[in-house]
Formats: sequence, structure tokens, C-alpha cells
Amino acid sequence: MPTQIAVIGAGAWGTAVAKVIAEKGKDVIIWSREEDNRDDINARHRNSRYLPGIVLPENLTATSCIEEAASGREYLILAVPSLYLLGTVKQLLHIPSVREGETVIAVITKGFLETAKGPRLILETLEDYLPGFYRQSLVYIAGPSHAEEVSQGKITGLIAASENAKNSIRFRDLLKSKGLFVFSSFDVRGVQVAAAAKNVIAIAFGMLSAFIAMSEKNASGGGMDALFGDGTESLLLAAGLNEIQTLGVAMGATHPETFTSISGIGDLDVTCRSVFGRNRRFGKEIVEKKILEPFKDIDELIGRIGEIGYLPEGLVAAKYVKTLADKHKLKMPISAGIYQILNREIDPVTFLGSYLNELGL
Repeated sequence: MPTQIAVIGAGAWGTAVAKVIAEKGKDVIIWSREEDNRDDINARHRNSRYLPGIVLPENLTATSCIEEAASGREYLILAVPSLYLLGTVKQLLHIPSVREGETVIAVITKGFLETAKGPRLILETLEDYLPGFYRQSLVYIAGPSHAEEVSQGKITGLIAASENAKNSIRFRDLLKSKGLFVFSSFDVRGVQVAAAAKNVIAIAFGMLSAFIAMSEKNASGGGMDALFGDGTESLLLAAGLNEIQTLGVAMGATHPETFTSISGIGDLDVTCRSVFGRNRRFGKEIVEKKILEPFKDIDELIGRIGEIGYLPEGLVAAKYVKTLADKHKLKMPISAGIYQILNREIDPVTFLGSYLNELGL
């Protein structure tokens, strides 16, 4: 029987998910844009570039031909970063099994997509491009997870959200394993907003953690960094969750518990606190390494993102959250401040000072 499962995108998260499925005895093929990465997976059973130190099962193979990866598959999991997702999906449209709706599709990418109508949620955007078979049938998978931990079999929970209950259950059963718990949800919009917007808050959290580290090194200092501690982190986490829920409700979230479950507070907490979080790292390096200095604004930063050396999804999301908040007339001071920092309008200290003043501190 031919391989029935394909993962499109051989980054850390796509590779980790592919590994989980392959370890259940199913043959999996993964599409890698980079040929050297493809060869590493096939010859050495490793993804040294994106998931170093992890040995991959022999029944997980790679290709750099997207037609070979996607053709005739029963399950297709899209794991390409949001910046490149729509362009990748357009390459799938001529594949017969996709064109005829024979393949069930899930998305594990986090973020918003830029369209002629402005930033939109991933699934509603893809529905405009994919054949009509896929309307209200795509599955969105998210939750508090890191590729490094999932690939090591550490216990993790995910949400498989879809308006099609059958498809949600199919992917739930495909992914669940000894270390991976998967739950179903109908709140497709709420889960998508939570997954995208939490990355913006994590950048702020990274900045805050950098200031806290500075205060610990200089205990006698009297600067603003001396005001921050564990309670400040909890304050930021709670206020950030409130902003995410505010945006989610405005964009059509249907279940309040989405934001108090693993797809809301769970995903936000792990993204903000984990050492594996790229967005937290990005925020820390803005303060500690001044990595924004070579860029004049957020658009140039996004256009030259390769110079950073990794892709913090919150960078792109910050631009889109700003647009969506303005559109819906929402007050989201943390997200607005992060946008201003990335757009080189203010610095982190100025932002923190103005935010604390807004809180009356």
C-alpha cells in the first residue's frame, strides 16, 4: 500500500509531527524545500538543521518534489510557515487527489495570512483557494507544544478544531500517541486566533524576561528593570490573554472555554515561558542584542527575516494584529506596543514605561 500520509514542510514542528505518526508504524513522507535537508532525512534519518539531536524513524522519508509528496495521499498536513503557506497551497491545486477532494487536509501553521482583503485567518483563506470540497472541512491543529519536546515523546496536548467533526476525529486518531493527547473542538476561529496572537505576547514576555535578568545582575540598580519580577510576568500573561480573547471574540470565536483551555492559556503560557520559544527568544534579543537596529521598520524586518537566523511568527503576527485591532476598534495596548517597537517607533523601555503608567503604576 502506498504511503498515505504527507507532511508539507520539514521545519522543526512538521518534522516532529511526522515523527510521531511514523513511530505508530505508518509510512510518512515529508516535503523539504531544501535538498540538503531532504538528503539528511533520507540518508542519516536526521533533520540536523531544524531538529538537531533527534533520530527519525526509517519509515519517515523526504522529497523536494511537492507533487511526489502530496499526490494520492489520504492525509495531508500543512506545516509551512505562514509567510509561505499560501504560495505553497497554490502549488497543490493541480494535484488530482487534492483537486478532487480525496485528501483530508489539516494545518499546523500558526499565524494570519495577508490577502487582498487584509489579514485573515488561515482556514478561511485556504478555503477561497482550495476546491469547494474543503469548505468547512479543513482541520486546524494547535496547542501548547514545542517540536523539541514532542519529538522526545514528552506528554503534550493539542486541539484539532474543525467544523467537520468526522475530520477532526480522523486527525485526532492519526496523531494521538502515548505522549501526545489530542482533543476535538468546533471553535475553529477561536483556536486560530489564540494560536496566532499568543506569539505577539510572547515577544513582550521575552523583553520582560531580559529586563528581569538585568535587574538580577544589578541588584543595587534603581532603573526601571528593578520594578519587574515574577508577579510582573503573571500580570503580563493575564493581560495578554485578555487581549487574545478580545480579538478572538471580535473575529467570531464561538466558545469562551477556548481561551481558558490548552489552546488559549495553555499555548500562551508555554510559548512565553519555554526556553524553546522562538518568540520569547526574539523578545530577549531585542533587549539584550539590539537586533532591531539594522532595520528601519517592521516591513524591512519581515523582508530580511533571514538575517535574524530563525523565524519568530510573532513578528509577522504583530503587523496583522495591529491591522485587525484597528479594523475592529479594539484596545490592545500590549500588542500595539510590540508593533510600535518592531516598527522602530518606540523602544522597549519607553513602551514598558507608558504601559505601566496606563495601569496606574
